Amino acid sequence: MSTYAVGDLQGCLKPLHKLLDKVAFDPNVDRLWLAGDLVNRGPKSLATLRFLYSIRHCVTAVLGNHDLHLLAVAWGKKRSGPSDTLDAILTAPDGPLLINWLRHMKLLHTDHELGYTMVHAGIPPNWTLPEATAHAREVEAVLQSDYIEEFLSGMYGNQPNKWKNKIIGQDRLRLITNYLTRMRFCNAEGELELTNKSAPCSSNTSEFLPWFEHPNHLCGGQRIVFGHWAALEGKAEPEHVTALDTGCVWGGCLSAMRLNDGEIFRVKCK
Repeated sequence: MSTYAVGDLQGCLKPLHKLLDKVAFDPNVDRLWLAGDLVNRGPKSLATLRFLYSIRHCVTAVLGNHDLHLLAVAWGKKRSGPSDTLDAILTAPDGPLLINWLRHMKLLHTDHELGYTMVHAGIPPNWTLPEATAHAREVEAVLQSDYIEEFLSGMYGNQPNKWKNKIIGQDRLRLITNYLTRMRFCNAEGELELTNKSAPCSSNTSEFLPWFEHPNHLCGGQRIVFGHWAALEGKAEPEHVTALDTGCVWGGCLSAMRLNDGEIFRVKCK
């Protein structure tokens, strides 16, 4: 049995099929991890969800910011944008089934036997892995509860941008969500800088570094796979961190990592 972690799909179903064929993926034996952003921007968001739902027995996925955006649109808390490709899901007869399946996914997943953690954007340097897991469960519980509408209504926004244990309510849930699904740059205390979406610059002297480059990150050497940051082009340091978003929806590649041995597989995307 092999476990493959795959980067952001964003509704690009054909490259996913090509990638699974390349690794001879067997849904009866193998496991498929997905690092979030299953839908949106790409051409086949509905078909992608339908396919993944059909093999859900072997799929483990975490929610990305585009997946949460779909939930917000579905619950009427946000309008679709001009570049969104969500209408087919929202109008499909099985749309409610697929959306309900999506809302029950995690924001962070750890397999202690494999020794890997998967998250869409990252884990701030001032959280240990148990803390990150506990905070993720806070948001997951609300998404799966009758309070989902209230959460989605207040989900958008960049404030607060720095963690304090005393933060409560919607502010707390929004910040947890931003860390796990939107973060790229932050400082050592976990203060977010959410406007910069570019690749890291070696000459950068700012205190705001890629979340994984802070030398005293409390997750230590925990092996982490993540998506979200296409500008990295699959390159991230240190060695125990693997960037899986290689910009498939933008014409880059779709990438998978076999967690059993660390081998990387890629297919080109049109």
